[in-house]
Amino acid sequence: MQDRDLKQLLVDPGLSPLHGAAHSLLTCERTWQRALVREVDPQPRDVILDAGCGNGTLAILLKQACPSASVHGTDPDPIMLTRAETRARDAGVLVHFSQGFSEGMAASAASIRPNKLVTSMALHSLPEQDKHAMLRSAFAAIEPGGVLYVADYGEQKSPLMRLAFSQVQVIDGSKRTRSHAEGRVPDLIADAGFSAVRENLAIPTPSGSISIYSALRP
Repeated sequence: MQDRDLKQLLVDPGLSPLHGAAHSLLTCERTWQRALVREVDPQPRDVILDAGCGNGTLAILLKQACPSASVHGTDPDPIMLTRAETRARDAGVLVHFSQGFSEGMAASAASIRPNKLVTSMALHSLPEQDKHAMLRSAFAAIEPGGVLYVADYGEQKSPLMRLAFSQVQVIDGSKRTRSHAEGRVPDLIADAGFSAVRENLAIPTPSGSISIYSALRP
């Protein structure tokens, strides 16, 4: 999988400030990010990797939730990393950012040995084989006994959410998003080797329901 593929989101926030605002609005970004931070529940001894961190907003929230935790963010886009570094500096928090994501995830994580790995709103935009590759890379990157957290579109359980999610399927393609629409994201996570896979929350948004999953790296 090429890291550039991971920028194929609903609306790429790197295209313009207007598109970034649209992406935030359509996905209720602050709502699901804060819910995800509560699920991760950062603790002082945690080493947390935000894989595909984008402009750094989630990584910053994780650091603010527990200043003693070690928070790292990786992303394939150097422009987004520059924005993330600026945001973190303006927020007065120390988050370690570096370039990369999937292909070198395990290698880049080897030096930090994360016990929690977070990835959000990237999986749905990838071809099926790349979803598997990304999750296998996450499995290799996390310390045994660590936890994976995924925030992304899940099963759309009501007619309204199915209609809303149809926007995403038009943009990203029905083939790439089929496993999400069919509720098979937990199966993808389990196939990568994770256990105790759970859907903890499903948050309705104007672009469809966004689920927060957790899974254990045995």
